[in-house]
Amino acid sequence: MTDMRQTARQDMIDVIARITGKDGDHRTAIPGLSIHRHSGDAPANCAAYKPSLAVIVQGAKRVVLGDETLIYGASDYLLTSIDLPVLSQVCKASIEEPYLSFAYQIDTAKIPALLDFLAQGPLSAAALSAPASPRGMTVSKITPDLEDAALRLLRLLDRPDDIPALLPLVEQEILYRLVTGPHGHRLRQMATAESQPHQVGRAVAWLKEHYSRPLRIDDLASRVSMSVSSLHHHFKAITAMSPLQYQKQLRLQEARRLMLEESLDAGDAGHQVGYESQSHFSREYARHFGEPPMRDIGRVRRTLVERFAGEPEMLSEG
Repeated sequence: MTDMRQTARQDMIDVIARITGKDGDHRTAIPGLSIHRHSGDAPANCAAYKPSLAVIVQGAKRVVLGDETLIYGASDYLLTSIDLPVLSQVCKASIEEPYLSFAYQIDTAKIPALLDFLAQGPLSAAALSAPASPRGMTVSKITPDLEDAALRLLRLLDRPDDIPALLPLVEQEILYRLVTGPHGHRLRQMATAESQPHQVGRAVAWLKEHYSRPLRIDDLASRVSMSVSSLHHHFKAITAMSPLQYQKQLRLQEARRLMLEESLDAGDAGHQVGYESQSHFSREYARHFGEPPMRDIGRVRRTLVERFAGEPEMLSEG
């Protein structure tokens, strides 16, 4: 690593360490930007990742998507192009070198205008094309240009008066670096109307809004103008799950949230997310989280009290 990049990385470490102060997941004055610090390996956490850029500046993290496991650390970034339910876990952290990262949500509504602009310049529509239905989550080494833009984003936290004027410029550059980078096709296809990834995105949006309803695949396929076989193929290619598996993860994560945050018992939580049988809910919950509902909730509550007492609201990314 060059001296300039070492300096940029140290600057990121300094900003995050100074602003976080102590362990936890912290919101910031910049909309969509959260910063994260952990001084030890943390228990697995269910999370709902939105389209985002997540960068680790120190330590490492494991993210489980469907039956795939992604591990990324310092110098890496995680690009998520579609809403995905995952399990995540900090797997490298210590008091001497705590895990430090940040996550910045991507405003996908701004990508089509950027693509129109790029298609009129040196990056033609052909150059912006890509293989069909790429995975909606990937790990990559951060490039110097993206790292520089990310550092300027973090530095705005020290100059809050500059945020209204400079944030749109930094955000535009980050989007540009991502869209034109080695994995930009993941964002480009999600933003291209009538592409298979865009149609899968519509299916995901419907499932998120109606996860508690019984799922009829033929109805879902019709809603997004796809055949049943095409929906199955492209949905799994992008999310690493079938629509039914995706719905199941949404249900289980929401049930866990209801038990943790609203103190519902397992029967009420399972019924509220769409399970008619409490025993069926308990079996699927234990299969997914490793323990029956109330035992898992008790363990998570004890962990949160021990590790995050006094911290701000827990976040789900980074």
